[in-house]
Parts: sequence; structure tokens; C-alpha cells
Amino acid sequence: MTKLRLAIVGAGPAGIYAADILLKHERPFEVSIDLFDQLPAPYGLVRYGVAPDHPRIKGIITALREVLDRGDIRIFGNVRFGTDITLEDLKRHYNAVIFATGAVRDAALEVPGIDAPGSYGAADFVSWYDGHPDYPREWPLEARSVAVLGNGNVALDVARMLAKHADDLLPTELPANVYEGLQASAITDVHVFGRRGPMQVKFTPLELRELGELRDVDMIVYDEDFDYDEASRNAIESNKQVFVVDKVLSQWREREVGKASRRLHLHFYARPVEVLTGDDGRVSAFRYERTEPDGAGGVRGTGETREVEVQAVYRAVGYFGSPLDEVPFDERRGVIPNHEGRVVSGDEVVPGMYATGWIKRGPVGLIGHTKSDAMETISHVVNDQANWWSPASPSEDSVVELLTSRGVEYTDLEGWHRLDAHEIALGEPEGRARIKVVPREDMVRIARD
Repeated sequence: MTKLRLAIVGAGPAGIYAADILLKHERPFEVSIDLFDQLPAPYGLVRYGVAPDHPRIKGIITALREVLDRGDIRIFGNVRFGTDITLEDLKRHYNAVIFATGAVRDAALEVPGIDAPGSYGAADFVSWYDGHPDYPREWPLEARSVAVLGNGNVALDVARMLAKHADDLLPTELPANVYEGLQASAITDVHVFGRRGPMQVKFTPLELRELGELRDVDMIVYDEDFDYDEASRNAIESNKQVFVVDKVLSQWREREVGKASRRLHLHFYARPVEVLTGDDGRVSAFRYERTEPDGAGGVRGTGETREVEVQAVYRAVGYFGSPLDEVPFDERRGVIPNHEGRVVSGDEVVPGMYATGWIKRGPVGLIGHTKSDAMETISHVVNDQANWWSPASPSEDSVVELLTSRGVEYTDLEGWHRLDAHEIALGEPEGRARIKVVPREDMVRIARD
């Protein structure tokens, strides 16, 4: 019977779902799957891209854990594609590869001053507060007033983490160094700026409600943003989510403010124009143009510019994929070019190479989209036997021997279980879900026992 040796690069939800769907798929051949990830721990952005005070979303990990714990998928953590293992290596040991590396970089925002000291990408900040091992242990939090640019869930996560008091994050899995950093924060005001109106936001009602529940934080919205046009009124009447967003914001407009030690401001109809700097070259203010509805669901500029004094700016305008060695890449869209998950170069399908998740379609959609993405890709893998590689050394042991010969300190599923148990044990004395181990070398040491 034919056997498919499949490599999946990326052990986040996209990669794990792809493996699970293939194993459950009706097929005329046996399957052996190896998951590779550059991090010593699995789960990708669910572990390193979701705010620590979002345990509901992190519940996804339970489902992913069940897939891995079945024992029919091998995992090799702490293995970097392109250096520890190359495309040529994969061709030697596998019939095909699925790239599920996601999108972890910040999308660019082309405005003057955006690269000034004190201006940051939201993805970098998220990686810091989630304890990503490849980011600095410290984060500058000297600013009193901060601008967050964007109207999606990541923008609200960043704003909430900046405005929330560190002690209120203690029940979560917040790393110790992040707690210390947030506890020393000088912040008093967080300003969130969105280009469009309050009824065109990209964040969910749940995310918005959570902002209003922050202790000792005033929610401030501005009456001028709520002179709704016909498109906004229609959206409220026809879309339940928009209706709830309007209800939440309307309640905030009635709240008494002025007693909290911190304030979170929501500014709508604000198009970024420039990040201003002071004599020291650092961020000193944010300049934006006031926009207005254009009657067609979008906005247009009014020509009126305003400035808000801030000492830091965080851009949360989306994620962007990263290129992989010897793999086609679309620099404009930040994805691996593909047709329904089959990697293409120009108009030609590349044999043996597939993509799924955000590196396939871009950073849009939720977990449900990731599953349907994987199903589409897997259907092609199953039907593409004529397109598979013919590996010279397909045995399962050969990959272990290769990594060992190169001195790669890879982590496996048992190692992840050890690290997982260690983090949970660290949190138990303090009544916390876990305390993440942050340094890569410590993660590897604990995992490899």
C-alpha cells in the first residue's frame, strides 16, 4: 500500500488542523505526519498571539492538545526551517510538505514618522506580553499617553493590556517579567484611533464589552462621532453585531467619568497623517485627519487635521506573512502564492508543496476559516499522488538521525508535556493557570529533561 510521508511546517492551529483532517480523511494510502516548528512549544498564535486575559479563546488549545495527544502525529519543536532543516532535506525524506507558518509580522503603515523611536508594531508588543522566547524580556513603558492605531481586535487587545492594571492580570498565565514591566508602567491615557466610524469597526462586541469592564479605567467616547449617516443606521438595524456595538458605545456615552486613574479614549473618523517627534527625535504627538462618511459605506477626508500629545504609538493595522527559504512568496500580499492550497510559481503548480492558514490566504478569518482552509488543501494533497516527491530516504528514523547529526536540540511531544506541567506547577502556588517559561534555552532544557 502506498504511504504518504508528510511534513507540516508550523505547529499552530493551521498545521495541527491540517494533520488531523488528513488522518481522518478517506484515502487509499497510509499516512505518516511530522510537524515542525521553530518554537520549542506548539500552538503558534494561540499561545503567542492571544492576550493572556482571554482564557475563552485559549480554550482552543484544549482541542489542539487532544489532536496531538492521540500520538499519531510526531512533533519536532525548536527546529528552524531553512537552517536546521531545508527544503532539500524535506524532499529527501518526505513525499510532500504543507507550509502553515502563519503571519506574525506587523503590516506596514506608510505615514511620516512611523519609524521614530517610541513607535512600535503591535505584533512585537503582543509577542512581548505573551512571553515569546525570541523577543526582548523588557518593554519600554515610560509613556504617559499612548496612541493605538487600528480598529480590529488586536488594537483592542493592545489598548486593554496597556490600560489594565497589572495586578488584574495576575490570575492569568502572564510571564513574571511582563507583570513587572506592566506594574511599573507610567501610563495614564490610551487613545485608540480608527479611520472609519463606530459602526464600521472590525472588532467584535465581546472584545468591546471587555474594555468597559476594566477596573479603575474610564471609557471615553466623543459625541461628534455618533452623528450617524444612513449607512450606519441601516447597519444597526440589519446586523446584530453592529447593533450590540452601538448599544455598548451608547451606554458608555452616559457614564460618569473623571474618577479613574487611567482613561481609554476611542476616536473614530481619524485617518493617520503623521507621527510627530520632539527635539530628542522621539514620538511627541500623533496627527490625524478628521474623516466623514462618503455615503457609500466608506469615508473621505475633511481636510481638518488634529493632534494628540502622546509619547508612544502602536500600529495595529494587521499582520503580514514572512518569506521562507526557496519557497515562492508574494511580497505584496505577504502570502505563499497558491491555488486552493497548491503552491504555484507563476502559472505553474509546484510539485509536492502546499499551504494552509494565514500564509495561504492572508491574516483574515477565525478558527473556522482555518479548518475549511485545511480541508481544501488536504483534498488536493490526497488527490495529487502524481505530484508528490519521490524521497530517497523516507523512513521515520532518518529525520531523527538528520537532526541529531546536525546537533539540533529538537523538542518532542513528551518534552512539551514536561514543559506544560512545569509551567502549570510554577503557577499553582500563586493560584494562577500557569506562569510561562520565556527564555528559549530554559524551554528547551526543561522539555529535553
